[in-house]
Amino acid sequence: MENEKHTYIVRTGEVALKGMNKPYFEKVLLGRIKNALKDYKNVEAYRKEGLIFVKTPAEYPEEEVEHTILNVFGVASLSSAVETESDMEKIGEAAAEYMKKLIPQRNIKTFKVEAKRADKSFPVQSPEIASRIGGYVLKANDGQIRVDVHNPDCVLYVNVRHGHSYVFADKIRGFGGLPLGTNGRGLILLSGGIDSPVAAWMMAKRGMMIEAVHFHSYPYTSERAREKVYDLTGILAGYCGTIKVHSINLLSIQQAIGENCPEDEMTILSRRFMMMIAERVAKQNKCDMLITGESIGQVASQTVQGLVATDNAVDIPVMRPLIAMDKIDIIDRARKIGTYETSIEPYEDCCTVFLPKHPVTKPKLEKILESESKLDVEALIDEAMKTMETVSIGPDRI
Repeated sequence: MENEKHTYIVRTGEVALKGMNKPYFEKVLLGRIKNALKDYKNVEAYRKEGLIFVKTPAEYPEEEVEHTILNVFGVASLSSAVETESDMEKIGEAAAEYMKKLIPQRNIKTFKVEAKRADKSFPVQSPEIASRIGGYVLKANDGQIRVDVHNPDCVLYVNVRHGHSYVFADKIRGFGGLPLGTNGRGLILLSGGIDSPVAAWMMAKRGMMIEAVHFHSYPYTSERAREKVYDLTGILAGYCGTIKVHSINLLSIQQAIGENCPEDEMTILSRRFMMMIAERVAKQNKCDMLITGESIGQVASQTVQGLVATDNAVDIPVMRPLIAMDKIDIIDRARKIGTYETSIEPYEDCCTVFLPKHPVTKPKLEKILESESKLDVEALIDEAMKTMETVSIGPDRI
């Protein structure tokens, strides 16, 4: 039919716990869903009784629409549903027809019905709704299927609401979290590695808008290394929307450190400069905090003492969402969100180019500050800031 629509039920999970602020979070989430579906024509999306409903023309592939909605932070789960009138006979007919199509597709032999009566004025209570709808399904599919309430091949859900009811068999989990834009703005120190893209993704999942700063040592690092970072940003933009990336050359700073400071302090001192520069960029772009992909003990600069030494360089808060995760967990998350394969492409970054043979692992802050005092810190930062190039990268990058 020309005007046939697919209906999707979106559940909000954590957003539903926001008390008096719930309408605000739901409104933002609805806006994010509409924005994600902006390339689809004739789409309806609206809030009703604690749920979000999306209706799309039938010609749009369900899996494609589901994937798009599920990538929106704040979506806890999603169901593709059949909508019908809140009338027992209509619901029964819709359920029977729905299962008739599903049985051969999934080789279903057993099923059970779970009913929820959100409309308490509906004259039939939930247990009886489930029993009667099960009867409709059995009658329409005589001999093909039987009821198993303990271990069914398929659970058929019936949700009876004011005016309309919904029949569906799947509750597909989303990433959950909070809608983008509900928790300020953060600046991620984005390298080309595995960790920092995951850290950015995790903070975005908590509702934070993301910008990025990337440090390179061109010509010691290649232009392709920077392109790799832009590719990673494009993948993140699929979840976060367009992201600004500020690219800054750190070479003159690293050379100054190499000429004036102990070799084993190169990594810590470079990291302090990155943090100080990132703080400037964050303040210029109204970011509330810095985000890094550091995890305790993963590399020499990420010992507790190393983190204390780098945090001392800035006044702005530093978020480290991966701090207690091990590498296997981080890699698993990177695979799940689609950044892993790009992250492991073999292009150097500014940290590896000037990596000392034996980096200090337990730096003493007073010794680091003494070494740093040999440098004209403000002049070096000013010079580095002049190299900054800013680009905006959207999901079309990928």
